[in-house]
This record gives sequence, C-alpha cells and structure tokens, in this order.
Amino acid sequence: MRALIFRNSSLVVGDLPDPEPDEGQVLVQTLAAGICGSDVHIRDLAAKAPPGSFPSEVVWGHEFCCELLGYGAGTEQKLKPGTRVCSVPIAYSARGASMLGGAPERPGGFAERMVLNESMLVPVPDGMPVEHAVLTEPMAVGWHAVEQSRAAPGDVPLVIGCGPVGLSVIAGLAIKGVHPIIAADFSPARRKMAATMGADIVLDPADGSPYEGWQRELTPDGVAADASSQVDIRAILGLGPKLRPGVIFECVGVPGVIQQILDGAMRETRVVVVGVCLERDEILPLSGLSKQVSIQFSIGYTPQEFTQTLRHLADGRIDGDSWITGKVGLNEAAGAFDDLKNPERHVKILIEPWR
Repeated sequence: MRALIFRNSSLVVGDLPDPEPDEGQVLVQTLAAGICGSDVHIRDLAAKAPPGSFPSEVVWGHEFCCELLGYGAGTEQKLKPGTRVCSVPIAYSARGASMLGGAPERPGGFAERMVLNESMLVPVPDGMPVEHAVLTEPMAVGWHAVEQSRAAPGDVPLVIGCGPVGLSVIAGLAIKGVHPIIAADFSPARRKMAATMGADIVLDPADGSPYEGWQRELTPDGVAADASSQVDIRAILGLGPKLRPGVIFECVGVPGVIQQILDGAMRETRVVVVGVCLERDEILPLSGLSKQVSIQFSIGYTPQEFTQTLRHLADGRIDGDSWITGKVGLNEAAGAFDDLKNPERHVKILIEPWR
C-alpha cells in the first residue's frame, strides 16, 4: 500500500506491506484523514532535534473516516464490508496497545489501509459526508474539554486561541448553551471561524487584553471590573463582590500562555488547559494561589464522547463545511503541512490516500 511515511525527520511517500488484522480487528481503507496541528508541530520539532529523538518509519493520521474491507479472527462481523466507519484512533491486541501512527507496526490514516479494533468502530450515519465524519476526532477533543470543565449555563467562558482545538471548544460550549462565549485570537480568519462556531464576543489581543472584556462580563452591575479582580484579604475570605463563575480554556499550547491566563484570571476561575505544549513551561504559582484558581489539564475523550461528537456533526449541530479548507493526495501531502501553518488560508486539510 502507498503511505505518507515519517522517515528520518522528513515526510516521504512510499510503499509498505498491507497491515494484517490481529484477533478482534478489522481491515479498513482510508477514505480521508485530517492533518492535525500536533502532526505539524512534531514534524517541525523533529527537524531540529537530535537523530532518534522521535520514532521513525511511522505513518501518522489519527483523524479519519474509513471503509470496512474485511475481518480478522475472533470478530462478530456485525457490519457489512463497505460500511463507512470512524474509530477512536487506538489499536490493541495480544501484541499490546498503542495510538495509531505511534509505532511502525500501527499505521494511521495517512496510508491507504490500516487495522482497527472491531469493538471501537462507530458507523457513519447514512448521508453524512466523509469530510464531516473525519472531524469527529478533533471535535471530540473540544467536547471532552467542555465536559471536563463542568461548564453550564450561567458560566462565562473565555477561549484563548481559535485554532482547531479552540474552535472545537467553542462548538461544544454552544451545544451546551453556555453563553456569552468570548474568544480571542490574533488571526482575522480564525476570529471569523470562532463566530461561525458560536462565539458571541470575538476579540483581537492586538487591540487590548481579552481578559478585560471577559472580566466585565463576570462583574455585577455597579462594580468596577478592576476592583473585583483585586487580591486582598476580603477576597480570600469571600467577602468581595459576587462574580459570575468564570472558566478559561487555554487552546494555544505555547509556553507562557498559562502564566498570562493566571495573571488575567478572576477569583475562583477554572482554567482548562487543552492546548498541547511540547516544550517546558514555567508559571508563578502565587498568581493562581492568591486568586484560588483551579487548573485542570484535558486531553483526548472517552469512546462515548467520540460517538456523541459524531452525532453532533451528523445532526448539523456543528458546521462541518466551514472547517474543510483543502484536500490533497499523498503526493501533495508534505506540502500541505506547510500550507496549514497559514491560519488565514486553512483550518483543516484532508489527505485522501486513494488519490
């Protein structure tokens, strides 16, 4: 089979043996797979890292929609070959478990074929576009973060960063009915997408601190926002003005952003870190301690949340059309990684290995 292979810190198109399903697994053909921002980041880091720092000879691709081709041993075979399916991107058998694309023996969706576990298959509803089904995985990340945050109507959320992670969080908040949703990003195109996903107030950090606008929404009438954010013994004792509950989602994944959030947070703010930072970061704990800020880290999703997200997309509760800004075959895929760095042009580029 043909595949986009991460080899010696570069992406190359080559031929690999077709994978064979272990017991309880199925063989599928990839219809489309999305390029994740973390894929781009890992490629860039690997180019600067010492040889051997990252696994080589691997096929990435954890956002995908596939067609069922056949079954391995020990399967129930409830779905007909030809059924379109999605799956949580892990494979497990007697040989162990790993994320698809994490090891040479577990190729991901940037290949013509791969193996999935039958128990993880989620059929794609009839009439649902393949492109929308591919979005299930990245959108599930945001849905999980919203669920983890316990956000509910009455809370005031602030989403820092409107790349795919932030956009998926905004979509999840809108589905939950948590308003007003405030979002901030330097990119005009991403701010426009944030509004499309359901953000009520969209801010450009270049025009001023996004935390000030968020603070105004939290602060009761008749109280200055700067006064209610001051740290003194009255606030620590709970004697200051009562604020609306605030929750901030960190969706950037760049060192220094968490500290900025702690500096801009109000008393008893919940902070949910969703952005994947692959570098060391530093914070001043006193910044959060003095305001009794809670920090929670969120990654992935449960199988139930994955299935819920597919249904949200199928039901039209999430605008999938606006996400897809490019499609390429394997030969053009390496260049698409660079194209995806331009937020004014792209949100999500799909690789179609069969092209």
